[in-house]
Amino acid sequence: MSTLKRAISADGSVVASAIDSTDIVSVIEQYHKSSAVVTAALGRLATAASLMGYSQKNEGDQLTLRVDGDGQIGGMIAVADSWGNVKCCADNYIVELPLNAVGKLDVGGAVGAGTLSVIKDLGLRDPYVGTIPLVSGEIAEDIANYYAVSEQVPTVLSLGVLVAPDLHVQHAGGYLIQLLPFADESCIDILEQNVKAMPPVTEMLRSGMDAEQIVMQCLAGLDPNLLDEAAPVYHCDCSRERTSRMLISLGRKELDGLAAGGEEIEVCCHFCDKKYTFSPAEIVKMMEDAT
Repeated sequence: MSTLKRAISADGSVVASAIDSTDIVSVIEQYHKSSAVVTAALGRLATAASLMGYSQKNEGDQLTLRVDGDGQIGGMIAVADSWGNVKCCADNYIVELPLNAVGKLDVGGAVGAGTLSVIKDLGLRDPYVGTIPLVSGEIAEDIANYYAVSEQVPTVLSLGVLVAPDLHVQHAGGYLIQLLPFADESCIDILEQNVKAMPPVTEMLRSGMDAEQIVMQCLAGLDPNLLDEAAPVYHCDCSRERTSRMLISLGRKELDGLAAGGEEIEVCCHFCDKKYTFSPAEIVKMMEDAT
């Protein structure tokens, strides 16, 4: 089970969250049958979305991260709710690239140049959308840059996914540290020392550290207190009813054409690969009900 923990410094000036998302990323690999570098890229994006989604205030809030890159993966989307539950998809799931210069999976090369969009649906008339150019395609650096540029929130984000040669996910996780405006210089100095001393996330998880130990290490020296915790999962909320509404949104002309074909229509969910089948008679009934 994936676990997410959130803590705050004693003076309330720094909030940090950490997640062991190994189970979530394992499900991503199982659903999408992705190659190693795509699993790493989607796993990082989904882990970040879970951390960011959990920071939302209201239960119905939803956060979407969308990466539009010119690399072989193409586009990627991760959607999270306020409990940190997440789902994701990509344009291409099989990408094979040589390891990068430091011998790691070349996520940046697979993503390429492009844009990162952060979409927050907070129940208002229109969602908030912030879009910036990708800095590296490595995901963590790009999201930290989004916070600095679009929200003016000093942020440290570390993400990691360790994929075994047989493509199963060994470890995955991340941590998110954010400073509030009244954080003083001594606090910043302590955080910088903490982050500099911390190994990569996957190394900490491999050594046996859990999410709570990681988040407390993030705020070491600041008398941190544990705020709350969650057990997020990979969760796709698709259903036959929602798929029907999507078909209706195509419009009467498109539905007429589908029904006239005389064959069953199969719709596949991009997030979980579940398939929904509709007969011509059901398509006709949709049009009648919509009318």
